[in-house]
Amino acid sequence: MTKSDLISALRKEHDITRPEANFIVNLFFDEMSNALANGDRVEIRGLCSIYVKKYKAYTGLNPKTGERLKVKRKKLPFFKPGKELKDRVDYQRI
Repeated sequence: MTKSDLISALRKEHDITRPEANFIVNLFFDEMSNALANGDRVEIRGLCSIYVKKYKAYTGLNPKTGERLKVKRKKLPFFKPGKELKDRVDYQRI
């Protein structure tokens, strides 16, 4: 599912215009992004939680050349699926 698919589904489900649906979806994702950028955790019960994981700097190895290089510290979003999502996905495979 793409962002455009989500906008179309919202539009059809609630009988609203495309610009209104677009505004709602963008607002949702912008607020989630802002929260993560501020170091907050985003939790959508039953679906997932997303939080920022901090990684320390370390010395890495280039697999092609064998050269040692420094990897800077970084922060990355980490997605953790909720129990209901795990169960639903697993059920679909049966």
